[in-house]
Amino acid sequence: MGERDIDDLPKNNANYTALTPLGFLERAALVHPNRTSIVHGNLTYTWLQTYQRCCRLASALSKRSVSSGSTVAIIAPNVPALYEAHFGIPMAGAVINTVNVRLNAGATSFLLEHSGSAVVLVDQEFFKMAEEALKVLADKAKSNFKPPLLIVIADENCDQKSLQYALEKGAIEYEKFLESGDPKFPWKPPQDEWKTIALGYTSGTTASPKGVVLHHRGAYLMALSNIVIWRMTDGVVYLWTLPMFHCNGWCFPWTLAALCGTSICLRQVTAKGVYSAIAKNGVTHFCAAPVVLNTLVNAPQNEKVVPLPRLVHVMTAGAAPPSSVLQAMAQHGFRVTHTYGLSETYGPSTVNAWKPEWDKLSLEEQAKLNSRQGVRYVGLEGLEVVNKDMKPVPADGTTVGEIVFRGNTVMKGYLKNPKANAEAFANGWYHSGDLAVKHPDGYIEIKDRSKDIIISGGENISSVEVENILYKHPSVMEASVVSRPDEQWGESPCAFITLKPGVNQSDERKMAEDVMKFCRSNLPAYWVPKSVVFGPLPKTATGKVQKHVLRAKAKEMGPVRKSKL
Repeated sequence: MGERDIDDLPKNNANYTALTPLGFLERAALVHPNRTSIVHGNLTYTWLQTYQRCCRLASALSKRSVSSGSTVAIIAPNVPALYEAHFGIPMAGAVINTVNVRLNAGATSFLLEHSGSAVVLVDQEFFKMAEEALKVLADKAKSNFKPPLLIVIADENCDQKSLQYALEKGAIEYEKFLESGDPKFPWKPPQDEWKTIALGYTSGTTASPKGVVLHHRGAYLMALSNIVIWRMTDGVVYLWTLPMFHCNGWCFPWTLAALCGTSICLRQVTAKGVYSAIAKNGVTHFCAAPVVLNTLVNAPQNEKVVPLPRLVHVMTAGAAPPSSVLQAMAQHGFRVTHTYGLSETYGPSTVNAWKPEWDKLSLEEQAKLNSRQGVRYVGLEGLEVVNKDMKPVPADGTTVGEIVFRGNTVMKGYLKNPKANAEAFANGWYHSGDLAVKHPDGYIEIKDRSKDIIISGGENISSVEVENILYKHPSVMEASVVSRPDEQWGESPCAFITLKPGVNQSDERKMAEDVMKFCRSNLPAYWVPKSVVFGPLPKTATGKVQKHVLRAKAKEMGPVRKSKL
């Protein structure tokens, strides 16, 4: 027996339809046909033009027998074509697979093969890399290789030689491809909202990346949740600092269509580029990883716009932001909303929901509170921190457990990977692998990735908390802390540090002693890094610090010797 109800009224076509974000675009074209939808350098489009271009893309793909069950890959930075692909590809019934442009040919060939992409759209700058990736596949498959349809996206801001090269190799130019499509294409929304809208590969730093499968329903709910969480209003001007190839730009391509907002494209993220877009394009919102925020606050004075011409809202996620960076952002006039999530949860799905009473606190106190990951999004049903037995940890701010998610904004699963799915969805929750505590007010705070925790002499050390202290040191630009073998304690913290430009770096030993002394006055003794290494930090294609590279480096350094004292 199902649940009882007061009636037996059935669903019908008049009152029940599949949820999908695709309809937002059609509505934007109807409501604000002449409002600017996208700006890219000297190019601007209106919402009507963007809708027609997406219809053409869907139509042109359909003519090339792309439909339900097809995957279309796009390798591009934040350019208009990547925005259009978020609508045009699913309007043809297909699945969009956004590929990270910072990957090399080997990794890209794995993704293209695993996803079975029938069409590859590629920005001219990355054409040679894509060609190399396809060559790897051709050599592997020998005679049964069926090459995908190759479409090259031209950009006048790039060297024209790469475009010429692509065209000579037989790639179709994107604008030409659109011309073959119908601007009045009668696209149809999916019949079932469980249908896949997007496939994205995680920057899992371990083995082969996992293909995260997302559905129309989740994309619709997350696109609208973004508006509520960030208190966005009609006609925002959004700067694309966050790559759209990161969990589909945290669903903001769909959000912006719902809001009839304006997208300002940014091929490359630099402090100068961000500040100049704020000054020239009327930017009100942008998203960025803490790495980018750090760049903004440490930019040379002549690149900054101070004070900001208006309040600029920034959403940050992707790693725990050091409270010192949050404080500096606030002092620069940015309002930072701190969120947390994963590719597997459609991007950020928890938020440090701000409370008016926090406004009375000092900037330092505010930054400390704001560095917590917070509470579940309005569109997420379940968020918990649990122990090994799946029991919620007490809200005491000290008991560590694993963050688990449940709800409509959790992925369908990993593509062709039943083993990973069984592990990820054990006991009816999605397991994040992130370790956190729950504070008495119910807000959660990440303490570490389960694999990043340092166990020294049987005591757990949170690498994130040691990093937070290092960021407060006046000479430190970036810091990452990993475990290094230690003769006496098993392992101990080893700090890798990039110093701020202009800092005297001639005497590294003296600098290292100064850093350790600073840590000693701010941390428990056993948390203080026993070794410090200076230099640039290795980063993944998504700008996250590659801790596994640093761990390997620390291991190569050999164990910290036992002192003879």
